[in-house]
Amino acid sequence: MFWYILLTLAVITVVYTVVTYNNLVMIKHNVSKAWSNIDVLLKQRHDELPKLVETCKQYMKFEQETLEKVMSARSQVFQARESQNIGALGVAEGELRAGLGKLFAVAENYPDLKANENFKHLQGRISNLENSIADRREFYNDSVNVNNVRIEQFPDLVIAGLFDFESFKLLRFQPAETRDVDMKKLFS
Repeated sequence: MFWYILLTLAVITVVYTVVTYNNLVMIKHNVSKAWSNIDVLLKQRHDELPKLVETCKQYMKFEQETLEKVMSARSQVFQARESQNIGALGVAEGELRAGLGKLFAVAENYPDLKANENFKHLQGRISNLENSIADRREFYNDSVNVNNVRIEQFPDLVIAGLFDFESFKLLRFQPAETRDVDMKKLFS
C-alpha cells in the first residue's frame, strides 16, 4: 500500500510538472508572438514614412525641420526595434508620434498637399498602422503580464526557476505620451 501511494504521488508530481512546464512554454511564446506582431507593424510603418515625407517635401519646402524630426524619430524606432530595447522603443515611439502629429498639423497649412490623393492615402495608412500598433502594444503588455505573474506564483515559480523561465519588460511610455494633446501647440 505504501508503494502504491508513493507511486501515485510520483506520477501526480511528474504530470503536474509536465503540464506546468508546457503552459509556461506556451505563455513565453505568446510574448514572443506579441512582440513579433508589433515588429511587423513597426516595419510597415518604417517603410511607409519615407513615402509620406517625400510627398510632403514636394509641397512643404519651408518645413524641413518637421520632416527631419520625423525621419530622425523613424531611425530611432528602427534602431530600438532591431535591438529589441523596450525602453528605447517607448521613447522613440513617443518622439515619432509627436513628429507625425506636428507633420499632420503643419499639412493643414498646405491645401494642395491635403488634396493630394497620395498624401491622403499615406496619411490614412499611417493612421491605421498607429491604431494597430497601439492594439498590439496592449496585447504585448497583457502577454508579458501573464508570463511575469505566472512565473512568480507558487508552485509555478519552482518549475519556472528549475527551467530558467525569465520575466519580460513591459512596454512603457514617457509621461508626455500619456497626456492629452495640446492642439494649440501643434498648430503653432
